[in-house]
Amino acid sequence: MAQKVERFCSPGKGNGLRAVSSLKAGELLFSAEPFACTVSKRVIKSTCENCLSRKDKLRRCSQCKIAHYCNASCQKRSWPEHREECRRLQRLHPTIPTDSVRLVAKILSKLVNRSHGPAEKLYSLEELESHLSDVTEEKRSQLEDLGVALRLYLKEEADCLSELPPGLDPISVIAKVTCNCFSISDGELQEVGVGLYPSVSLLNHACRPNCVMVFEGRILRLRAVRDIRPLEELTISYTDVMTPSQDRRKRLREQYCFLCECERCVTADKDSDMLSGPEEDWMSLQHNIPRLELLQSEQKWEEVLRESQALSGSRAGTVPDRNVYLLRVLDFTLDACINLAQWDQALEFGTRTLQPYRLYYPDPHPARAIQLMRVGKLQHFLGRLAEAQETLRQAYDVMKVTHGEEHALTVELTSKLEEIRAEMDSS
Repeated sequence: MAQKVERFCSPGKGNGLRAVSSLKAGELLFSAEPFACTVSKRVIKSTCENCLSRKDKLRRCSQCKIAHYCNASCQKRSWPEHREECRRLQRLHPTIPTDSVRLVAKILSKLVNRSHGPAEKLYSLEELESHLSDVTEEKRSQLEDLGVALRLYLKEEADCLSELPPGLDPISVIAKVTCNCFSISDGELQEVGVGLYPSVSLLNHACRPNCVMVFEGRILRLRAVRDIRPLEELTISYTDVMTPSQDRRKRLREQYCFLCECERCVTADKDSDMLSGPEEDWMSLQHNIPRLELLQSEQKWEEVLRESQALSGSRAGTVPDRNVYLLRVLDFTLDACINLAQWDQALEFGTRTLQPYRLYYPDPHPARAIQLMRVGKLQHFLGRLAEAQETLRQAYDVMKVTHGEEHALTVELTSKLEEIRAEMDSS
């Protein structure tokens, strides 16, 4: 297949990626395997170390007792990569280092035995920006703390760090990873891991990007969400665009060391919607979101439901659903209702999120596709066939662009639409 993208010097931004020729919305532009990746600590018991599939029952590595696998085949394929990590995890058992430490350790092992692979087709790890000269003293101190944790994890292997390629040292590698790694999510956008994809790091940021990334296991797929002209720069969003401009700029400045000057940030075009309602009311919602995130991560669904309903109920009539903090609370409520099998309530809260999602994701976006799919499935389960058909058709229109027609979720969605059509024909 002819190469559709090329590296170039982006004015004012440094390196970038651009289209070689005209591209259509939904077109697959680039696929990439990671240089290295690791399963997120939060889901390490329910995610296969090899293929990153999430399952209720996985077989555990009998040696480190940390890594999990779908079956013997996945475990065998993973062993060449897992061998060194297995020894390190055995030494620390039952402590599990952070995702960053485990990822950097894998990267350092590969660098010591240096060989360029397909992950570096357009951009090598050595070329990645570390931004060490731009970071604050606080950030540098955090990087040094990670360096200490890394040496403790590597133990006697830390002596091999002197064999790194010229110009690289543990702190610079940690800094490169911090600025360039990607959270790996499953088809439903649930985080399952973190990985480094050097060639994809060429993509610059835009708060209204023309491309999105979707993962299939370890593989990252880049697709256009709008028609793209020849030599037009390809962009993704480094942060959630459903966030007020001040917060987006702050995160981009802190993690990626640049001030976003895009039209959306300069004009704060959606802020009046995102922060609508009395400030004292939505600030209270904002303040409680970390608490709901913690309860959700611990799967304490009854507490999530009780607290999220209390928060949204107390703001009824004052804060509209398009306020991003209320919208987050509605999403927590939806998740809790689904996990507690409270289907009617789940549909009520899910339906309230659809218009705000349409407002904040005007171009095809995976998050909107997944939200439509969740609501459509609830409508189908509750026998509301005509509504389910329309909602899932909208989900398909987005997903065929963001995920592609061959993605497992798109195939599942097509099957669901056919099932609904058959039920409507027979009723």
